[in-house]
Amino acid sequence: MLELHDIDLSLDPTATRYVKDEIVQVVFASSPGELLSREGLNTFASGDALITGSTGDRWSVSRERFEAKYQPLENSKMGEDGPYRSRPVSVLGKQMREDFSIPRCAGGDVLKGLANDWLLQYAPGDYGVVENARFQQVYRCLST
Repeated sequence: MLELHDIDLSLDPTATRYVKDEIVQVVFASSPGELLSREGLNTFASGDALITGSTGDRWSVSRERFEAKYQPLENSKMGEDGPYRSRPVSVLGKQMREDFSIPRCAGGDVLKGLANDWLLQYAPGDYGVVENARFQQVYRCLST
């Protein structure tokens, strides 16, 4: 398995910019805990967003990052449980050709992907892994 650390997809000519378009269901954690996503363990703090995507996948997002990445649907308020839409935030993505792993962030949970899954970079040192079938359903390439 390829172990990745501190890579910068902005320097990779095979990486491309994508945007996610998805409505998700969110519950805000009442206490710290863990959930196991397809890509690995997600530890979360009280107040973090526990997300169920349109494909049934589950993951957590820290409260600090959640508001920049998601917006409540009509008749909802930020911070309340319910449906949210991903904001059209550009991310760098690269489809990997072999099994791989990468920490979500420095000292964070280690995520694992299989060959043909996608490595995403949200910001320097901030990564995600998305199964290829899910990626094809919820991400679209941005024109250059």
